[in-house]
Amino acid sequence: MQKSMLAQISDGHHYSKTWPLEPKLGAVFLEFRVIKATKLAIKVVPLLAVLSVFVQVNFLSLEYLPQALTFSLFLLSMPVQGLYWLGKRANTLLPPQEAVWFREVYGKMTEHGVEPPVSITKPRYGDLAYLLKEVYDKMDNAFKRDLF
Repeated sequence: MQKSMLAQISDGHHYSKTWPLEPKLGAVFLEFRVIKATKLAIKVVPLLAVLSVFVQVNFLSLEYLPQALTFSLFLLSMPVQGLYWLGKRANTLLPPQEAVWFREVYGKMTEHGVEPPVSITKPRYGDLAYLLKEVYDKMDNAFKRDLF
């Protein structure tokens, strides 16, 4: 089932809030870097877009307004692209090797009495994010060391 673009962006925003921003995970998963870059872009890019229009129109002339607006729209699309990618990633099924690791971590958590409500049959990256968030929120440091 194909989701709309707005639903993908909303999923990406939720995924970026769910994924634990731990440096150890950054070495294994790409999400750490994408989420950091997207959050930075959300803060900085609107200012850059306004500044680029101002500079181009002020120093060149009003004849360059279409190019300035096009460039600022391109800049403003960058955080949206990051959220869209995160939304697509959240709904992607885990590769077989990562799915096995996901099930192992889930099994260890249930042995310790924590049972997160995630799909074990067809895990997605969104389920992995929720599972890892539960690990970093509820489990002790010894469990986290054994994770990797």
